[in-house]
Amino acid sequence: MSWVEIISAVLGLSCVFLAGRGSKYNFWVGYVYNVFLFILFWNQHLYSAMLIQPVAFAINAYGHWRWTHPRAEEQNASGDLRVGSISTAMWVNMFTVVVLCGILWAKALQWLPERWPGVFGVDPSPYLDSFILMVTLLAQFLSARKCWECWIVWLVVNCANIALYISSGLYVMPVVSALYLANGIWSLISWKRKFARNE
Repeated sequence: MSWVEIISAVLGLSCVFLAGRGSKYNFWVGYVYNVFLFILFWNQHLYSAMLIQPVAFAINAYGHWRWTHPRAEEQNASGDLRVGSISTAMWVNMFTVVVLCGILWAKALQWLPERWPGVFGVDPSPYLDSFILMVTLLAQFLSARKCWECWIVWLVVNCANIALYISSGLYVMPVVSALYLANGIWSLISWKRKFARNE
């Protein structure tokens, strides 16, 4: 257990707590969280999770903009971005992209240590790491668009992360993921209700 893991845990819990309650301040916490996760995953040789942090940072910035600058037709009664939904066709498209990109990235994770052995260590779970990465990106993208289904995807991510972190020798992050799981269930119910009320 390291101080980076502890700070990451606190930042992550704060970020998802704020997001679940629809607070735009979750994005400010998210920026710092990305930096600490980059350092944490580098130390644990979880390169897929590490390399995604700049992309996650960009999605976070996109979500920050979307939540604070909604178009007129996307606003609720308070002028905020209202909770939305996605179509079945969009689910199929996203699932296809996740599978294809997950396979390609897993292959890349196996290739990186062979190409640059002095820089990249062997990823202990390249396929699990890769698919968690792709599903996490999907969850972040849906969160950035404030779609209530994002919480369904986050629940899948949290369950997979618990297994990944335990297998990688992390101690605090599995507990944090379990707390994310509880928050995700509450947030799913809350956002679904907001969607039904057109909020």
